[in-house]
Amino acid sequence: MSVARKIARRVLPRRNPPVHHDVTDRNAFVGLIGREKRVLEIGPFAHPMLRGENVDHLDVLATGDLRQRAQLLGMDPDGVPEIRWVSSGGDLNCVEERYDVVVSSHAIEHQPDLVRHLQQVEALLRPGGCYYLLVPDHRYCFDHFLVPSTTAQVIGAHLEGRRVHSPAAVIEHRALTTHNDPVRHWAGDHGDATENRAERIAAALREINDAGGAYIDVHAWYFTPPSFRGIIGDLHAGGFTGFTVQRMFPTRPNSNEFWCILQGR
Repeated sequence: MSVARKIARRVLPRRNPPVHHDVTDRNAFVGLIGREKRVLEIGPFAHPMLRGENVDHLDVLATGDLRQRAQLLGMDPDGVPEIRWVSSGGDLNCVEERYDVVVSSHAIEHQPDLVRHLQQVEALLRPGGCYYLLVPDHRYCFDHFLVPSTTAQVIGAHLEGRRVHSPAAVIEHRALTTHNDPVRHWAGDHGDATENRAERIAAALREINDAGGAYIDVHAWYFTPPSFRGIIGDLHAGGFTGFTVQRMFPTRPNSNEFWCILQGR
């Protein structure tokens, strides 16, 4: 080999890693996690993404209580995994172990303080750990008529120390949403979010009043893949999180979610 070719080999950039074209559904996405990894799944209820001896689960209720709730809702109570960690308010400080991977499905949009949630997940990860996220794309679910959240809103909620959802978030979720059929949304049929709007707003106001400041479970944040990537980038640049986007899987046709892997320090 000539000297010139040897030098060229030294300075040429490495090729990009191969693209995983077989990641076609949510199970294949979490299947990217190595079986040897120690995993914590947040909020599985009766449909855990993962099971196994290396997997722990955290939810708002203990195993027995979740199974009773599942039965009341007409779900299979046997689908509820053994819940190791219980956190009624979503606080992750109750977790006393460290993990290689944390997984959550349609949970991050429910966090009143998204920055605090990311920081708590980071604290649970071993060095170089990852956060695997399955996130609703607001364009193809009942949040269609709402607008993507901004970095300013996310940081503002953190500076406020928000622990419950704002009245605005409750009203949006209860009164300004539409149907949740992704196939219809992809076909351009987004429904009518104005139907019974006055009654729905009145009901939301009653719910807020009756709660007396207690937590009401609604969506607080609305994302698309580009907007989510931008928010994580802004939070990282501002020192609010050590997470960066390792990989992003765009929303697939007739689906209402995208997948993202956040890389920790």
